[in-house]
Amino acid sequence: MENIYLILVLSPLIGAIIAGFFGPLLGRTAVHSITILGVLISTVLAFYVFNHHVLEQGEVFNQNIYTWMQIGNLDVSVGFLVDNLSAIMLLVVSFVSLMVHIYTIGYMADDAGYIKFFSYISLFTFAMFMLVIANNFMQLFFGWEAVGLVSYLLIGFWHHKESATEASLKAFLVNRVGDFGFLLGIGLVFSFSGSLDYSAVFSSLDNALNQQLWGLDLITVICLLLFIGAMGKSAQVPLHVWLPGSMEGPTPISALIHAATMVTAGIFMVSRMSPMFELSDIALTVVMVVGAITALFMGLLGIVQNDIKKVVAYSTLSQLGYMTVALGVSAYSVAIFHLLTHAFFKALLFLCAGSVIVALHHQQDIQKMGGLRKKMPITYWSALVGTLALIGFPGFSGFYSKDMIIEAVNFSQLPYANWVHYAVVAGVFITAFYSLRMFFIVFHGKSRIPPDSAKHLHESPLSITFPLVVLAIPSAIVGYFIIEPILFNGWLEGAITVAPNHTSMTELSHRFQSASAMIFHAVQTPPFWMMIGGIIAAWVFSLYKTQWADWMVQKFRPIYYILESLYGFDRLNEIVFVGTVKKLGNLLWRVSDVGLIDKILVNSSANLIGVIGSVVRKIQTGYVYHYAFFMIFSLLIILTWTLFAGDSPLLEF
Repeated sequence: MENIYLILVLSPLIGAIIAGFFGPLLGRTAVHSITILGVLISTVLAFYVFNHHVLEQGEVFNQNIYTWMQIGNLDVSVGFLVDNLSAIMLLVVSFVSLMVHIYTIGYMADDAGYIKFFSYISLFTFAMFMLVIANNFMQLFFGWEAVGLVSYLLIGFWHHKESATEASLKAFLVNRVGDFGFLLGIGLVFSFSGSLDYSAVFSSLDNALNQQLWGLDLITVICLLLFIGAMGKSAQVPLHVWLPGSMEGPTPISALIHAATMVTAGIFMVSRMSPMFELSDIALTVVMVVGAITALFMGLLGIVQNDIKKVVAYSTLSQLGYMTVALGVSAYSVAIFHLLTHAFFKALLFLCAGSVIVALHHQQDIQKMGGLRKKMPITYWSALVGTLALIGFPGFSGFYSKDMIIEAVNFSQLPYANWVHYAVVAGVFITAFYSLRMFFIVFHGKSRIPPDSAKHLHESPLSITFPLVVLAIPSAIVGYFIIEPILFNGWLEGAITVAPNHTSMTELSHRFQSASAMIFHAVQTPPFWMMIGGIIAAWVFSLYKTQWADWMVQKFRPIYYILESLYGFDRLNEIVFVGTVKKLGNLLWRVSDVGLIDKILVNSSANLIGVIGSVVRKIQTGYVYHYAFFMIFSLLIILTWTLFAGDSPLLEF
């Protein structure tokens, strides 16, 4: 199996290297064929690994592959941990990445950076594989940083746009804030365990119990620091500001980053670290509350967005909040379940948005769309499936995972769990409202597309529509088929740890005996009717009485201003952090560059040379008798010195 894991992980890397170094020589067709083949190999092997570990219940693989360095008792190795959790993640990441690779052929067909883009997304896939399959913190951190670095390159891929460059820098810097906390947490892990290997760390957790740091239990401090890293990668408030701006990158990378890879890294990491988080109720409470704030308030921002990609981006933020809530109430398997279903329907929605953008010649404002249902039937039906899955419509994949999160909160005994329950239920209405608002405006109602553009409007090419159809299938049905094995039949039982006094899937399984039973139960619960209310409200404001939307904006202008300004996070960052750095940089420039270097070192030296030159210049008059005078005068000085020097060697000579 070791060779299979190596081939699975390295195939995208080989494709990225070939495309990056030899792409211009090979040509576009060869490049996308090679990179797609690499990811296809990984996907096929991921299915094999999933079958071996999850379906056939194969033994967990935990082995070091290569020793990178040894420092004293510290061994830093490249190692693989393949259990049911990593097998599921490998399958999701590889499958979504494959669809994105195929989609890129059509979407980036006219882009000059076509070859470079394929190299980047293959490299991104490799980095995510390394993160998921790691068996130690050092390799986890390598994958963690690698996905951040490549995402910087991809978000700023269209570097000729100033907004894309700014977005990539914001993503890079905000993630560095989270990564700083993450690195401190890893350092504390090593301080008490003396190892970076997962199994060694988890087996030595008793050494950290009853130890204090900064007035808290050491385990609590470690978990909070690790969660800061997760907040950065998984875009939780207040480290969420980078994710909406990442829409400046091409749509394929938006789907790859926001669906199954980078933003889910934090969810995966906390699930992997469940043995540590289960020892700290304080850390779990913080995780739960931060997730609830993100789910509710980021969803509200989706209501006022008119950029089609940003609406989907804010829905990603909200859904990541739901996953984080599940982590906080110790429902790790539910969080992974929602991660899995979300990967399919969110990738689908982003790719549908890209299909619309391509058809409308890169128009992204939904207020300039409308009536696309008949012109783009494949995109329409795919978007409908993705939207119904996102809002949790009964029977679709998102319904099972989102409802299980809400039910899991009900069983939690953590402080503030009641308030969190209200937040996630309210989020159901908000999600349905902004999702259907976008869907109705784009595909129904009166067309607002210029006649010249509408005349040539047609469905996207096969390379774009094929991934839509393929992703629509799991978005519709995967939840129904896997909810029982993943939540109730122990798919993740050995890969995660849940303390006896925390939420367990046994309690949930007693309430829901089957996927069908959940549907009958759902129609009797507030979340279902909140979803119906959101659908009706979206229809009223988007199609039936569109003028009411304008009236609401005017009536609640202060609230609309707060939402439109994104709660002031960007403005705050600009004033406090960007402004402070600019002022500090300006001060240092004046003191060091202007004051020290220019005035003292450069200008003073130049002035001194100028003074010396002005004196010497007066001596060089150009008259022969002046030079003769100086020669005689110099000779007189030398003779005088030789006569009165006493024991000078010149006298002896």
